[in-house]
Amino acid sequence: MTEPTPMQRSIVGEALEWHALQREGGLSPKQQARFMEWLVASPEHLREYLAVGRLAAELADAMRALPTDAPAARTNTAHGNVIALPARRTRAIPKPRPRPRPHRMRRIAVAAMALLAVGIGMHLAWPRTSHYVAAHGEPRRIELPDGTVAHLNAESALRVRLGVFERRLELERGQASFVVAPDRRPLTVHAAGLEVHDIGTTFDVSLLREQARIGVTEGRVQVIGDDGAGRVLADLGAGQSARVAYRDRTVSLRDEDADAMTAWWSGRIVFHDEPLRDVADQFNRRNDVRLYVDDAAGAMRLTGNLRADDLASMRAFLDQQPMLMTIATANGIEVRARTRPDVPALRH
Repeated sequence: MTEPTPMQRSIVGEALEWHALQREGGLSPKQQARFMEWLVASPEHLREYLAVGRLAAELADAMRALPTDAPAARTNTAHGNVIALPARRTRAIPKPRPRPRPHRMRRIAVAAMALLAVGIGMHLAWPRTSHYVAAHGEPRRIELPDGTVAHLNAESALRVRLGVFERRLELERGQASFVVAPDRRPLTVHAAGLEVHDIGTTFDVSLLREQARIGVTEGRVQVIGDDGAGRVLADLGAGQSARVAYRDRTVSLRDEDADAMTAWWSGRIVFHDEPLRDVADQFNRRNDVRLYVDDAAGAMRLTGNLRADDLASMRAFLDQQPMLMTIATANGIEVRARTRPDVPALRH
């Protein structure tokens, strides 16, 4: 017997999902339209769907053919003044139990197979939810059940819900990049009241202090607001990013190097004209010694390329900035703005 290919198993699973949904009470008009698109997309889709239907029908026939062992109830009846006496009990002579006929055994086996198929279909159709967390200093690479790869930065959390008609991912905090696997179900990332609709791509979503940043390294995404109108805030291609302010949904677009967007996968932090407070947050995800940045210093914008775990190089880089000074304390490293550029930094 030839082992089915992964593609064939996928088609069988989809056919079981559609059949299970229809058995649950029918499809909505939108679902029906998607079902028809799937059905006519390939002759194999139609063949497998009909095979599932035949199995379900054979199951129903087999269940109806099973013998009922419930004996007919005996009742005493009265006619006028005549009351029927109970029949004398006689010792029942056991009759030999007939052997199941071969065709009945075959029908029961088919019924069991069909029941198993329907059960598998219901299992596949039921939405599956998973929750992933990356701890401090421990970024993770996660392969989701649909084949999508999620790179989850340290101090980040991701919730994944895979259903029959959609793949819904929610970035609860932190940063994540997604290498999306092809699938008939659309994939959407929800983050900070935004929806990022994948259109076959690799992209990054980061929740910063004052804004969300969405960058595309390959393919295309659409960023949609949460006002219920489905308004597209940004349509991004490879090498583009959008920053969406939390407060007023202001959108700023820029071109970015695609490799720089995912440099953190390999342990580097690349920043171009970024506020120091956001850069410090990236370092603090990875290191036990934290950077504490005051408000004036945090608003300064910097450009650099450093290792995420090299805090000494980060401090040296900050000390080179004429408007900044660093101070080592028992709790970490404080970064302050100098009131005058000619005032030397304090050393501890």
